[in-house]
Amino acid sequence: MIRTEALPWTMPPGEGALDRRRATCDRATRFRAMVDAHVDRVHRTLRSLGVPQRALDDAVQHVFLVAFQKVDTIEAGRERAFLVGVATGVAANVRRRFARSPETLEGDDYELHADHAPSPEESALCNERRAQLERVLGRMPLELREVFVLFELEGLTTVEIAASTEVPSGTVASRLRRSRALFRALLEADCERFALTEGTDRCTSDV
Repeated sequence: MIRTEALPWTMPPGEGALDRRRATCDRATRFRAMVDAHVDRVHRTLRSLGVPQRALDDAVQHVFLVAFQKVDTIEAGRERAFLVGVATGVAANVRRRFARSPETLEGDDYELHADHAPSPEESALCNERRAQLERVLGRMPLELREVFVLFELEGLTTVEIAASTEVPSGTVASRLRRSRALFRALLEADCERFALTEGTDRCTSDV
């Protein structure tokens, strides 16, 4: 005699649905934690990789949409690398779109976010430094700019950069060396050009 009480259709109603709800809740909780922990980083990475201010919100949303769709496949502890890798691809797509349909980027300044309200002097200095960083990065070839941003500003390893950009590790290391030398040269030239009150030594010591 078959024991029907153990068959799926005789199980207490709602158990399968409850398991699905729990799994959905776990995914949602993890995704929410990823957003809270990394949204500022994604915002900064996209901006540093050349996404104009007017396209930034949509680009950030695109990155997290991909993350939401793939949240179950993201290895625990590698959320940052995953998000930065996606941001790199999204930024490349945005740059191509703007290259096909050029638009003026005048007035496309950084929006700075701080954990505390800075004094007017601190705010002015922060804006000045950030604008200088944007000018220097904007003069670098995209392949060098990308590696420099991911390594120096976002803290990814060369292995993570290689995986994110689909470029061999040796090429990443070579581009990183070249990007550092170029960044320093461009920064020195920018300091001289604008005669910053801190002087060239102060500027280059921050890199």
